[in-house]
Amino acid sequence: MLTRRGEAALAWLGAWGRAFRFAAGALAAAFTPALYNSATRTVVQKQIYFTAWQILATFTAFAAVLSLVIIQISVSTARDFGLSDYALEVVIRVLVLELLPLLTALFVALRSGAAINTEVALMNINNEIRALEAAGVDPMRFEFMPRVIGGTISVLALTALASLMALVLGYVTVYGLQGSSLPDFGRVMGKVFTIPILLGLWVKCLAFGVAVTVIPIVAGLDAPQKLFFAPIAVLRGMVRLFFVLMLIEVAALALTYI
Repeated sequence: MLTRRGEAALAWLGAWGRAFRFAAGALAAAFTPALYNSATRTVVQKQIYFTAWQILATFTAFAAVLSLVIIQISVSTARDFGLSDYALEVVIRVLVLELLPLLTALFVALRSGAAINTEVALMNINNEIRALEAAGVDPMRFEFMPRVIGGTISVLALTALASLMALVLGYVTVYGLQGSSLPDFGRVMGKVFTIPILLGLWVKCLAFGVAVTVIPIVAGLDAPQKLFFAPIAVLRGMVRLFFVLMLIEVAALALTYI
């Protein structure tokens, strides 16, 4: 029993070690301008198209409805307790800083993370990755790195869109369609979005974007070369991804409020 548990622990540590090494390699490659060419840019563009552009309408509608419901609940609750002056600040902190970035990452993970995991697992099982290496083609440069870049850009762009829409809806709900309250709105924005908060939000969204692409790729590469292992690899990858996203969110909350 101890031997089996030890082997399982070593396998678990090995999987996370490979994920960290792959993430470091992908980020290093992403910041190497010499690795970019027309083929790499084409893959990045396709990844952004399939990850962000194709789901833009659905995601926008979902984020708008969710934001509006939460804003109405927050504002009504604040008014019931005589805390109307803090309603907008609470909405911004809950929606823009915490909820929308996490939901965007989960949305992209379900939309593209599982697809990337399946694709890489099948490429690994069918020996396509080895065939690329034998042909002198670097899989990291032409297959994996563009997906990481495209997925990360998609998460950042969708989060920015959802956050901007939540701010507009929050302003309209609290102040109505009037421009005279813009100075007060700007004061609340300045109070919430300090430099450390903005930096932390950017780092968290960047970590979300890297996670939703790196972990599915590594899970696909770890799949044994048997076809029936492909669904298992996808399941393991999505469980790991969910765990990492929650861990990033908890760490961000702890660093911000503790």
